[in-house]
Amino acid sequence: MGKINLAITGCLGRMGRQLIKTAVKDRSVKIVSLTENTLLNKKISGIYLKKNSEKAFQKAHVIIDFTSPKCTFEVLKIASKLKKKVVIGTTGFSKTEENQIKKFSKKIPILKAGNMSLGINLLMFLTEITSKTLGKNYLSKVFEVHHKHKKDHPSGTALMLGKGIANGKGKDFYKIIGKKYLNKKSFPYGKKINFNSLRKGEIIGEHEVRFSSGKEIITLNHEAFDRSLYSEGALEAAKWISSKKTGLYSMRDLLNFK
Repeated sequence: MGKINLAITGCLGRMGRQLIKTAVKDRSVKIVSLTENTLLNKKISGIYLKKNSEKAFQKAHVIIDFTSPKCTFEVLKIASKLKKKVVIGTTGFSKTEENQIKKFSKKIPILKAGNMSLGINLLMFLTEITSKTLGKNYLSKVFEVHHKHKKDHPSGTALMLGKGIANGKGKDFYKIIGKKYLNKKSFPYGKKINFNSLRKGEIIGEHEVRFSSGKEIITLNHEAFDRSLYSEGALEAAKWISSKKTGLYSMRDLLNFK
C-alpha cells in the first residue's frame, strides 16, 4: 500500500497542530485535508483549511479527530456516508454518546482511545490486572493533572482508568462512578471510584490510580512530558486501522494487550 491519506479535524487546536507537525515528518502518511469549525482563508503546510464536509474528506483514507463530542458526531455522519475510517481522540462523551459511536462502528472502522500513549494504555492494562487481583478489600480512586486550558474533567484518560478498575472488578463502570472533584488538595476513597482533577500551568498530563486496604496503598502512575506522544500514537492508530474492517477498536487492540 502507498501513503495513507489523512484528514485532520480541529487542525488549529493543540492536538491538531501537533498532529500536523508529526505527520509532515512521517513518509508513510500524507495530509490531504485540514478542517476547522470556522472557515478561514488560511493555509497550513500548503493546504487550505476547510469546514467538515463530504468534499473535505473525499480523498482521505483515515480521518483523525481530536475535537469536541459535537464535532466528532458531525465527522462520523460524513465518514459513515463516505465509508471512511476514523481515529477518535476526542474525550468527554456521555454514556449515550458512547453507545452512538458503537452504532457508527457497525458501518465503518473506528479506533477510539481516551489516550493514544503506549505508556497510558499499559497503565490501564496494569490497572485492570491490579483491580482484579486485589478484589473487594481495596478501595480505589483516580487523580489527574492537566494544563489550565483543558475544559473537560475528569480527563478522558482518567475515565479510561476508572473503566479499567471496573473491568477488573467485573462491574459496570457507570454504576460505580463516584464523586468528581476539581482542584482539591486531597480527596477521599469511597465505595465507588472517586476522581480529582487539577488544572494548572502547562502540564501535559499526569495520571495516578491508588488502591487502599486501609493498611497499605498501591499506586500506579504515568507522567507525559511531550505532546508528540499522543500524535505519534494517533498516527500509528491511523496506519493500523487503515487495513481493518468495520468495528470499534481501541489502542489495546493495536498493542495486542490480552
